Amino acid sequence: MEGIHCKPAFERADPERQRVVIETGIDQFAQFGFENANINVIAKKAGISIGLMYKYFETKEDLFITCMNATIEALKETLDAVVNSNDKILERGEKLIRHIQKTSGKDSQYVKLYNEVTKLSEDKNVEYFAKKIESISHDAYSSFLKKAQEEGYIRSDCNTEVFAYFFDSLLMNLQFAYTCDYYRERLKIYCGDNIFENDEVIVQELLKFLESAFTFSHNDIKALESTIGHS
Repeated sequence: MEGIHCKPAFERADPERQRVVIETGIDQFAQFGFENANINVIAKKAGISIGLMYKYFETKEDLFITCMNATIEALKETLDAVVNSNDKILERGEKLIRHIQKTSGKDSQYVKLYNEVTKLSEDKNVEYFAKKIESISHDAYSSFLKKAQEEGYIRSDCNTEVFAYFFDSLLMNLQFAYTCDYYRERLKIYCGDNIFENDEVIVQELLKFLESAFTFSHNDIKALESTIGHS
């Protein structure tokens, strides 16, 4: 599935038309899923004929892959901007949290499309997108966690690869909470119906959680237990 999944005619098309076709595809696939999205509807909403759509893409799957690749590139640009900075680890975490909150409305279809990918049942599609999407966040998070550990900013006894997975999972759940109805209701059950009225609460409490995870080592816990035991 690697490589270009559009025809030369689409590559030659006006950039604005490319953008409209891709954004329309993202919107429809996110809303209806791959199986139920209709390529005729996508063409109509994008303002082109179905004939021209098939001059751009061989199949609906090719259009879907092209739309997914666009969302993956957007993800990479966001992570690169934050992760490649010289900020300390919690400052980077705060920027990522605030970015999720800020763009949840504008980019909600991107996250919903990502959620749709998790529902795919064909092995080739699941493996392809999992590797393509998750490799970006894995490489970004594991590398800066490893560097932070070497510089003494986070605990020395953690497995940075596993921590990267947990870190990404927390942010992924936060993204879903701001964009997907089920996860939104889930957050409200845990944190109260008015949780979305105060984004700062989420920022500060998640940063406290991360700070404890990154800095509170097993030896610290043992020392604390020893202190309590002798008090």
